[in-house]
Amino acid sequence: MKTSSERFYGLDHLRALAITLVLFYHSRSFDHPAWVDEYGRFGWTGVDLFFVLSGFLISNQLFKEIKNHGDINLRSFFIKRFFRIIPPYLFTVLLYFCIPFFRERESLAPLWKFLTFTQNYGLDVISKGTFSHAWSLCIEEQFYLILPFSLLLFLKTGTFRYLKYMILFTLIFCIMIRWFSWELFVVPNLNTDNFWKEWYMKIYYPTYTRLDSLAIGVLIGYLFRFSASFKTFINKHGNLFLVIGVLLLGFSFWFCNEQTEKNASIFGFLAVAISYGLIVVAAISQSSLLSKSGSFVTSQLAGLSYAIYLSHKGIIHMVQIGLKSLDIQMPENIILFVCLFSCIGGALIYRYAIENPALKLRKRFLKRS
Repeated sequence: MKTSSERFYGLDHLRALAITLVLFYHSRSFDHPAWVDEYGRFGWTGVDLFFVLSGFLISNQLFKEIKNHGDINLRSFFIKRFFRIIPPYLFTVLLYFCIPFFRERESLAPLWKFLTFTQNYGLDVISKGTFSHAWSLCIEEQFYLILPFSLLLFLKTGTFRYLKYMILFTLIFCIMIRWFSWELFVVPNLNTDNFWKEWYMKIYYPTYTRLDSLAIGVLIGYLFRFSASFKTFINKHGNLFLVIGVLLLGFSFWFCNEQTEKNASIFGFLAVAISYGLIVVAAISQSSLLSKSGSFVTSQLAGLSYAIYLSHKGIIHMVQIGLKSLDIQMPENIILFVCLFSCIGGALIYRYAIENPALKLRKRFLKRS
């Protein structure tokens, strides 16, 4: 269901799922129960789900403005994005650079890369792996910068009606650039110690190889806002999209079972993006089970997801080091849940100490503009 302000509650379930996937995936880097290896290994797709969600939500906001006013208020858009993203992010950067105990690993990338949101380019995760998960925030920030200007360019040049073809071209481009990157950079290192470094640096982290999920989200936003027939169809068949999306996601997991294999590296990200795209469509459908039932748990977890994503590695690291230093012995499953609940506690601190004051400032700036 949704309110008159067009908040899609079904997306809260998906945002909660995305952060849960990420948490279990990254828990594998710390002390963890054996079952986390098996059930958490596809948690990397949680980031792709976040990308699809961001692609849809941001583009739908901009498309609504275009449809109603024929233009985009860039000032309002960037004020909203700045006060939502930057204060919690800068606080986390401060923690990493000023409190070494917060670091889950030894070495950080240079500060300027974090401040310019370019850390995902040339990221050597093997030797500079601390706060490496900021790579996805870099891609999102670049997306937030590029998308509104791109849409304005389409509007000013009278080519807006061709946008859907540009999105399809973007998907093809991603496949091609991953193929070139595989052949040029990964293949020469297949049997060397540099394989993982090159695969992450050239395939997994760069923006130009990871646009699939964002593009799928934008395509959904475009069709939802400008195609009445699409909107009518998905509102009638939401559960069908959900079933097909889940089945295709299962296939995508099978296809990406060996994530660094050639076909998975080239085509796997697109398969995952389409799968989650279909599930997102189900979540915005009025007839879907996802949109009909709200949940306090998922709505709260969704609201905390950004803060959890920023801080979870540092918090898990501190909790586990703290327990060891105090010589507190607990079963691995209990330690895991202590870490997860600590991440939620840390996110609540972010909410009340940083995010809420920042949103109050945002309201003031928006009133002035």
